[in-house]
Amino acid sequence: MLGIEGAALGFALLLFLLFIGLHIATALFMIAVLGAWIFFGDAMIRPFGTMMWGTLNNFLLVAIPLFVLMGEILVRGGVTERMYRALADWTRPLPGGLLHTNIAASTVFASISGSSVATAATIGTVAFPTFRRQNYAESWVAGSVASGATLGILIPPSINLIIYGAVTNTSIGALFTAGILPGLLLAVSFMLVIIIASLLNPGIAGRPEALAPWSERRKRLTDLLPPVIIFILVMGSIYLGFATPTEAAGVGVMAAIALTAYYRTLNWPMLREAMMSAVTTTGMTLLILIAAFYLNFILGVLGVPGQVSAFVASFDVQPLVMILLLVALYMVLGCFLDALAMMIATIPIVLPVVKLLEYDNIWFGIFLVLMCELALITPPVGMNLYVTQSVRGRGHVGTVIMGVLPFLSCILLVVALIAIFPWILIR
Repeated sequence: MLGIEGAALGFALLLFLLFIGLHIATALFMIAVLGAWIFFGDAMIRPFGTMMWGTLNNFLLVAIPLFVLMGEILVRGGVTERMYRALADWTRPLPGGLLHTNIAASTVFASISGSSVATAATIGTVAFPTFRRQNYAESWVAGSVASGATLGILIPPSINLIIYGAVTNTSIGALFTAGILPGLLLAVSFMLVIIIASLLNPGIAGRPEALAPWSERRKRLTDLLPPVIIFILVMGSIYLGFATPTEAAGVGVMAAIALTAYYRTLNWPMLREAMMSAVTTTGMTLLILIAAFYLNFILGVLGVPGQVSAFVASFDVQPLVMILLLVALYMVLGCFLDALAMMIATIPIVLPVVKLLEYDNIWFGIFLVLMCELALITPPVGMNLYVTQSVRGRGHVGTVIMGVLPFLSCILLVVALIAIFPWILIR
């Protein structure tokens, strides 16, 4: 049990380092080096350079900067604003009015972004000025933006699913396909919460606004076609086997460039900003990935995953009970850890336990991303809370926190559905 005890101590130290604000990659690397030195001396530290090269020399990882770049080009090219206006025409008549637009726009943008933070920033920038003019309840506006943005890491193309697939050697295409239905279920449940709340308290939806003429609404529907076409190009090429995720991401980038050129918003300053943002995001992500691979290597050499599985098996716990315990664990961790850090740090320990319960890699990937979504809107470190507050630009983050509370139950409901009926994940 020395490996388990050492791993528990290392995990506690990792939580401490992250809690005091150390960068995720630095904390992961420090724990890995410390474990290697304590148990093996410098013999296991020397292979790090080779392992770093082997990790980055992976064609699959090229998909990360390409998907990020695709989203950045579409945002900076004005495609998102057009999409938001078109959706607003059709969601305004529903109870809750434009609050549904935040969820619908987040769902569509998630299918071309892959980032929850980017979705929150983009939708929030477009949404808040409109909602203030019509006197909507600020907490519900902020809550719908922050919660809807969590779909960015579940609905493909998802950066988190790409990272999970790289770490666990799982098919990215299968993960993307499996993420579609839970993402849509989550979006629908968010909208149901808004409808129920609006019927109980019509005041949250502000002053009703006259609908645009039918001719104008039909004309603006064309602004929804580009993101839908890009999603079909990317996911269709992967699902039908015409392209790998990386090749599909390249197709998406070219489609985004062509679209902005058509709208006459393509220029060098815009493209430069999009590329710089993509480089920043990719550099941060790959640094974390390198450290995570090295930590997983040390844990594997120590035999920790096998020991943890044997330890859990000795208790003969029912699968659904164990899933409930994992949900509780991730809810607690989500209060103190960034979503990506939580995912990377727990995969090598928890995945063997999940396999013992006869759930596969794809199921665990979707489950883990759903728990990451919960972490993104869980105080005190939920990233979407602060991104939304930053875009909101006034008041206190407590308003955003109050706004997301009704939506937390929706994520837990979808987790319960995939735990009880794992076959609903399309493979």
